Amino acid sequence: MSTVNTTTPSGRAFFGHPRGLSTLFFTEMWERFSYYGMRALLTLFMTTATIESNPGMGFDVATAGAIYGMYTALVYITALPGGWIADNLWGQRKAIWVGGWIIAIGHFTMAIPTDFSFFLGLVFVICGTGLLKPNVSTIVGDLYPDGGARRDAGFSVFYMGINLGAFFGPLITGWLGEGYHWHWGFGAAGVGMVLGLIQFRLGQRHLGDAGHLRTEKSPAEIAALSKKFFGAFSASVATVAIFAFLVSSGAISLTVTQIAAGLGYAVLLLVALYFIYLWTAGGHTAEENKRMAVIFWLFLMIAVFWSGFEQAGTSLNLFARDLTDRTVFGIEIPASTLQSVNAGFIILLAPLFGVLWVWLDSRQVNPSIPVKAGLGLFGLAAGFFVLAWGAANATPDNPVSPSWLVVTYFLHTVGELCISPIGLSAITKLSPARRVGQMMGIWFVGAALGNLFAGLVAGQLENMPPADLFQTVAMIIGGVGIVGMLASQRVKKMMGSCD
Repeated sequence: MSTVNTTTPSGRAFFGHPRGLSTLFFTEMWERFSYYGMRALLTLFMTTATIESNPGMGFDVATAGAIYGMYTALVYITALPGGWIADNLWGQRKAIWVGGWIIAIGHFTMAIPTDFSFFLGLVFVICGTGLLKPNVSTIVGDLYPDGGARRDAGFSVFYMGINLGAFFGPLITGWLGEGYHWHWGFGAAGVGMVLGLIQFRLGQRHLGDAGHLRTEKSPAEIAALSKKFFGAFSASVATVAIFAFLVSSGAISLTVTQIAAGLGYAVLLLVALYFIYLWTAGGHTAEENKRMAVIFWLFLMIAVFWSGFEQAGTSLNLFARDLTDRTVFGIEIPASTLQSVNAGFIILLAPLFGVLWVWLDSRQVNPSIPVKAGLGLFGLAAGFFVLAWGAANATPDNPVSPSWLVVTYFLHTVGELCISPIGLSAITKLSPARRVGQMMGIWFVGAALGNLFAGLVAGQLENMPPADLFQTVAMIIGGVGIVGMLASQRVKKMMGSCD
């Protein structure tokens, strides 16, 4: 048998939390340094003309947006098989270690200045992040076996680590990529991931038994299951490669935008079918099925949230480059620098929100998780209304102050802190014990859909004025927020004692 106990990790406290949180905090910090550092360059690199002194790929906005959307979506979609591998084959720790090295290889591959290495590097980053991302969060949940508001606060501290990496990543990669050579920025992202792996290895002793494989299967059964899974995975990769070749050769007449839209609808259908399977043939109790219905609801809410929030890497990034006056003390700062504003606000506000939730809980007035999700959407919508106002009079010859983006990012940050870390905590509480990794994967698939549609929406800048686009996004997200608030009481009842 391959089993493991659940001894609580010991050691010095980390901001009043288990010492193991520090290991996960800094591992995620460096991984997010690499991810957000590279992400800040993607759309700018793809839409920069090939005739520039620091040439890009010369794509139009719609094509770049679709590629960006598919890349960021697949990063999160692979969290579902990544969670399954951890739950059934490797445990979370091994998945993090292997995934991290694949990510690093991906970034270093992108540092080679060819189109083929650029796209191959993206594939490596997609696969590696799918292994690493959901499993770090799962171990954070394992550090708090008693749950409660303290777990919510722990996730808020963990979220601050995510955003430390997201703050410094664009500053360094943007300075290198926009200021010197795009591929230097991509390489710097790989260095960050390697530092995260070194830190993870050195800090594992603080995790106790959290993150090891928990299964009743024998080693032979695990080996057989592994062979079956990776055989199916290899067949899937081969199918995608053949499809990509047929499209690129013209044998199949599809645009990148059409492929991205089709992927979005396919993911929605697959997730719906997956939940139908769990509810009808998953072998769960009625109470567990109710809680998984809540997870499905949160999946839809987070997909809508990220479809707006992730405009940061596309339409907001292009707005910063083309319509924002970025001159400070006579020096023009890179457009990607403004990608760090949101993360900076998270660093400042995440501890305050962590304290706020505990304080409200002690007075029994803590908003329910469904209410917090609705508030998150309201904050996001408010940010887009502000930017629509600022964009109304912006032109390339008369760019606007960066303060419009700063205020927008502040409101988006408030919304993010209401929905994202609390949602992560909710998944670990609502999931059946044997499906925690898979449900965490579903959460990230929601983020995947949001990222995908964020790229497609950004592509509308090709034909729609920025002010009109931002206003439309604000109205849609605000409307969904109203629906979320109206349904919050019903959803809270379905959660039972897990709220």
